[in-house]
Amino acid sequence: MPISCDIFCSVVDNLGDAGVCWRLARQLAREQRWAVRLWIDDVAALAGLRPGIDAALDAQAIDGVEVRRWHKAFPEVAPAQIVIEAFACELPASYVAAMVGSSRVWINLEYLSAEDWVAGCHGIPSPHPSLPLNKHFFFPGFVAGTGGLIREQDADFGVRRPGPALAVSLFCYENPALPALLEAWAAGAEPVVCQVADGLPRQQVADWLGEAFAPGNAARRGSLALRALPFLPQTEYDRLLGGCDLNFVRGEDSFVRAQWAQRAFAWQIYPQSEGAHEAKLEAFLNLYTAGLREETARAARGFFAAWNGNGDVAAAWRSFRGGLPELSNHAETWANGLAAQGNLADNLAKFCLQRI
Repeated sequence: MPISCDIFCSVVDNLGDAGVCWRLARQLAREQRWAVRLWIDDVAALAGLRPGIDAALDAQAIDGVEVRRWHKAFPEVAPAQIVIEAFACELPASYVAAMVGSSRVWINLEYLSAEDWVAGCHGIPSPHPSLPLNKHFFFPGFVAGTGGLIREQDADFGVRRPGPALAVSLFCYENPALPALLEAWAAGAEPVVCQVADGLPRQQVADWLGEAFAPGNAARRGSLALRALPFLPQTEYDRLLGGCDLNFVRGEDSFVRAQWAQRAFAWQIYPQSEGAHEAKLEAFLNLYTAGLREETARAARGFFAAWNGNGDVAAAWRSFRGGLPELSNHAETWANGLAAQGNLADNLAKFCLQRI
């Protein structure tokens, strides 16, 4: 009998939670041959990421995963052998109570961070305050001693077909630095082709253009050619990353995919209160820039900082652009180092099977 696994996902915003959970559910079902149920409170968030998912259905099966709508009135179901609560979402009380008295592994899948403390907290148990249950913290990460990063065996990042223009993809939160960067590209001597993701990036570019910029539209300002993309499913977005010279990504899911695509990238980290995200950005850059020439490392740090609201992005772009050839070569070395840690789904499966 296959191992049974329930993954619980509460969609907060920006589809990142749904994206990570769907990739994990699909990989555990396909590669580990587990019987996976994905409980998600917003099925519509999955529908765009995986065409074929029907947002109106409470239960459906696709890619070997049983997708169930997570209603507040939770049904009486037998808990799975492996229970994964993604990103500290709170499981239904009735479900937790039903977990008592059976051999099950309860995982709290945490957010990704490069901070030093992560490896020390990865895998530690957390006893339930009133029930005889243990929950284990499982941290994705970039170094040995963490859970690694999600990457499926069949991941397809396409290929880069070199051309005369710098090929860029743009996926970001609302970013005050974007207009100045667009101005710099438009006024520069180098031709830039920027493919703009649907949603906030496309709306912000439309505001900068001062005209409609619907999916499928194209616009030009000086040396900058802009193309408005429709909402892309995960598989198509992965291939977009592989086809570009430079990818602007955000949050966690697209950030990880850009690294596996082995292309230069710029990351807009999800902003947190009291500047907590700044320490996380710094921790990642400490790892990512190790081994780069000092000039290139400084340029990368300066541009990432400016893109995240600390600095002149147009001035930072000039130095960052000069470092792109080295950063592009570095991307392959970096991805190979990540692969040596194993992928998150395999590491998670091994961790759980040792505890059943």
